[in-house]
Amino acid sequence: MKKLIAQFMKFGVVGAIAFLIDFGLLWLLTSIFGVYYLVSATISFTVSVIFNYLASMRYVFKHRQDMSRRKEFVIFVILSVIGLIINNVLMWAGVSLLNIYYLIVKIFATAVVTVWNFVTRKIFLDAGDQPVAEDIV
Repeated sequence: MKKLIAQFMKFGVVGAIAFLIDFGLLWLLTSIFGVYYLVSATISFTVSVIFNYLASMRYVFKHRQDMSRRKEFVIFVILSVIGLIINNVLMWAGVSLLNIYYLIVKIFATAVVTVWNFVTRKIFLDAGDQPVAEDIV
Protein backbone atom coordinates (compact mmCIF):
# COMPACT_ATOMS: atom_id res chain seq x y z
CA MET A 1 0.00 0.00 0.00
CA LYS A 2 2.92 2.34 0.75
CA LYS A 3 4.24 1.91 -2.79
CA LEU A 4 0.83 2.65 -4.27
CA ILE A 5 0.53 5.85 -2.20
CA ALA A 6 4.04 6.95 -3.21
CA GLN A 7 3.24 6.20 -6.84
CA PHE A 8 0.00 8.15 -6.63
CA MET A 9 1.90 11.10 -5.10
CA LYS A 10 4.36 11.08 -8.02
CA PHE A 11 1.41 10.81 -10.38
CA GLY A 12 -0.09 13.84 -8.61
CA VAL A 13 3.05 15.95 -9.10
CA VAL A 14 3.30 15.04 -12.78
CA GLY A 15 -0.44 15.57 -13.11
CA ALA A 16 -0.28 18.99 -11.43
CA ILE A 17 2.34 20.16 -13.91
CA ALA A 18 0.33 18.69 -16.79
CA PHE A 19 -2.76 20.45 -15.42
CA LEU A 20 -0.94 23.80 -15.36
CA ILE A 21 0.08 23.26 -18.99
CA ASP A 22 -3.46 22.19 -19.96
CA PHE A 23 -5.32 24.88 -17.99
CA GLY A 24 -2.88 27.67 -18.92
CA LEU A 25 -2.92 26.86 -22.61
CA LEU A 26 -6.72 26.51 -22.57
CA TRP A 27 -7.04 29.94 -20.98
CA LEU A 28 -4.45 31.51 -23.31
CA LEU A 29 -6.00 30.14 -26.49
CA THR A 30 -9.61 30.85 -25.47
CA SER A 31 -9.42 34.09 -23.52
CA ILE A 32 -6.48 35.81 -25.21
CA PHE A 33 -6.61 34.47 -28.77
CA GLY A 34 -10.37 33.85 -29.01
CA VAL A 35 -10.15 30.21 -30.08
CA TYR A 36 -13.40 28.24 -29.59
CA TYR A 37 -13.22 26.55 -26.18
CA LEU A 38 -13.56 22.97 -27.48
CA VAL A 39 -10.75 23.51 -29.99
CA SER A 40 -8.64 25.07 -27.23
CA ALA A 41 -9.48 22.19 -24.89
CA THR A 42 -8.36 19.66 -27.49
CA ILE A 43 -5.08 21.46 -28.21
CA SER A 44 -4.24 22.08 -24.55
CA PHE A 45 -5.15 18.51 -23.57
CA THR A 46 -2.95 17.10 -26.34
CA VAL A 47 0.06 19.21 -25.35
CA SER A 48 -0.35 18.20 -21.70
CA VAL A 49 -0.65 14.51 -22.67
CA ILE A 50 2.72 14.65 -24.45
CA PHE A 51 4.33 16.08 -21.32
CA ASN A 52 2.42 13.58 -19.17
CA TYR A 53 3.59 10.61 -21.23
CA LEU A 54 7.24 11.60 -21.04
CA ALA A 55 7.14 12.41 -17.32
CA SER A 56 4.88 9.63 -16.06
CA MET A 57 6.61 6.84 -17.95
CA ARG A 58 9.93 8.09 -16.60
CA TYR A 59 9.02 8.96 -12.99
CA VAL A 60 5.70 7.31 -12.10
CA PHE A 61 5.22 3.96 -13.82
CA LYS A 62 7.75 1.19 -14.37
CA HIS A 63 8.21 -0.02 -17.93
CA ARG A 64 6.87 -3.51 -18.47
CA GLN A 65 9.56 -5.78 -19.90
CA ASP A 66 6.89 -7.81 -21.72
CA MET A 67 5.83 -4.75 -23.70
CA SER A 68 7.73 -2.83 -26.38
CA ARG A 69 8.01 0.95 -26.06
CA ARG A 70 6.00 1.25 -29.28
CA LYS A 71 3.13 -0.84 -27.86
CA GLU A 72 3.37 1.11 -24.58
CA PHE A 73 3.06 4.39 -26.48
CA VAL A 74 0.12 3.12 -28.57
CA ILE A 75 -1.74 2.02 -25.43
CA PHE A 76 -0.93 5.35 -23.77
CA VAL A 77 -2.30 7.23 -26.80
CA ILE A 78 -5.48 5.11 -26.91
CA LEU A 79 -6.11 5.68 -23.20
CA SER A 80 -5.38 9.39 -23.67
CA VAL A 81 -7.78 9.68 -26.61
CA ILE A 82 -10.50 8.16 -24.45
CA GLY A 83 -9.52 10.68 -21.74
CA LEU A 84 -9.78 13.47 -24.33
CA ILE A 85 -13.26 12.30 -25.29
CA ILE A 86 -14.31 12.26 -21.63
CA ASN A 87 -12.76 15.72 -21.18
CA ASN A 88 -14.49 17.22 -24.22
CA VAL A 89 -17.88 15.67 -23.47
CA LEU A 90 -17.72 17.09 -19.95
CA MET A 91 -16.54 20.48 -21.29
CA TRP A 92 -19.36 20.59 -23.83
CA ALA A 93 -22.01 19.47 -21.32
CA GLY A 94 -20.85 21.90 -18.66
CA VAL A 95 -20.46 24.91 -20.92
CA SER A 96 -23.07 24.42 -23.63
CA LEU A 97 -25.79 22.59 -21.70
CA LEU A 98 -25.35 23.84 -18.14
CA ASN A 99 -23.92 27.27 -19.01
CA ILE A 100 -21.04 26.98 -16.52
CA TYR A 101 -17.86 29.03 -17.08
CA TYR A 102 -15.42 26.95 -19.14
CA LEU A 103 -12.51 27.16 -16.66
CA ILE A 104 -14.69 25.87 -13.82
CA VAL A 105 -15.85 22.98 -15.98
CA LYS A 106 -12.20 22.28 -16.87
CA ILE A 107 -11.33 21.75 -13.19
CA PHE A 108 -14.13 19.20 -12.82
CA ALA A 109 -13.25 17.49 -16.11
CA THR A 110 -9.61 17.27 -15.06
CA ALA A 111 -10.54 15.55 -11.80
CA VAL A 112 -12.60 12.93 -13.66
CA VAL A 113 -9.94 12.33 -16.31
CA THR A 114 -7.22 12.11 -13.64
CA VAL A 115 -8.95 9.13 -12.06
CA TRP A 116 -9.39 7.55 -15.51
CA ASN A 117 -5.71 8.10 -16.32
CA PHE A 118 -4.30 6.67 -13.11
CA VAL A 119 -6.50 3.59 -13.01
CA THR A 120 -6.09 2.68 -16.68
CA ARG A 121 -2.35 3.38 -16.80
CA LYS A 122 -1.86 1.35 -13.63
CA ILE A 123 -3.77 -1.56 -15.17
CA PHE A 124 -2.36 -1.47 -18.71
CA LEU A 125 1.10 0.12 -18.48
CA ASP A 126 2.64 -0.29 -15.05
CA ALA A 127 5.02 -3.16 -14.34
CA GLY A 128 4.11 -2.90 -10.67
CA ASP A 129 6.44 -5.10 -8.64
CA GLN A 130 7.76 -6.96 -11.67
CA PRO A 131 11.53 -6.63 -11.92
CA VAL A 132 12.67 -4.18 -14.57
CA ALA A 133 16.02 -3.97 -16.33
CA GLU A 134 17.36 -1.32 -13.89
CA ASP A 135 16.42 -3.53 -10.90
CA ILE A 136 18.16 -6.62 -12.26
CA VAL A 137 21.59 -5.04 -12.69
